[in-house]
Amino acid sequence: MNLIYFTQGFVLGLAYVAPIGTQNMYVINAGLKEKPLKVLQVSLLTIFFDISLALACFWGVGALLDRFLFLKGLVLFLGSFAVIAIGIKLAIAPVGEIQAKPRQTSFLSVFFSCFAITWLNPQALIDGSLLLGGIYSTLPGQMVQYFILGTCSASFCWFLSLGGIVYFLRGYFRSSTLKIINLICGIIILIYGMKLGYSFIQYFLLA
Repeated sequence: MNLIYFTQGFVLGLAYVAPIGTQNMYVINAGLKEKPLKVLQVSLLTIFFDISLALACFWGVGALLDRFLFLKGLVLFLGSFAVIAIGIKLAIAPVGEIQAKPRQTSFLSVFFSCFAITWLNPQALIDGSLLLGGIYSTLPGQMVQYFILGTCSASFCWFLSLGGIVYFLRGYFRSSTLKIINLICGIIILIYGMKLGYSFIQYFLLA
């Protein structure tokens, strides 16, 4: 049973971090341009800030939803539509060409860049709260830690693999690959949005 919730968290985590956004483009550009140790540095810092954001969205919003039943219902209702919209948008969105833009590569520059593209992104805060906070409210209490562990593991595996793969395949990474990734992730997130809607119906309309 623990493995089931860990796997669910891992799959959702991959679907959430894999779509090509600011974090992924930053790691991809590092993989296309930087030396191996710098690519590793960028990947690890991105992982750190991504996991910290996921934990804040999951535990903070999740705890509030557990305490206030009305808020839980509101987030499940609105969150289902928002997450479904995110999934559809990802599945049909065009992906631009990859560009390796020059940038400063000092540690502080990388640190603050990774922080900014994660924590100073209002849309990421909203989407993360709706998605992870909403899912939190549907989990059995004793399985919450396994789910979020899976989600964090997905972030670690994804960004570390992304930086390494792009570095070793610099000459072969194309925009068509990114489009396929977005399509798959959009479908997965769409399914989770439908799951939130079903949970709302189950808890508040069929109870």
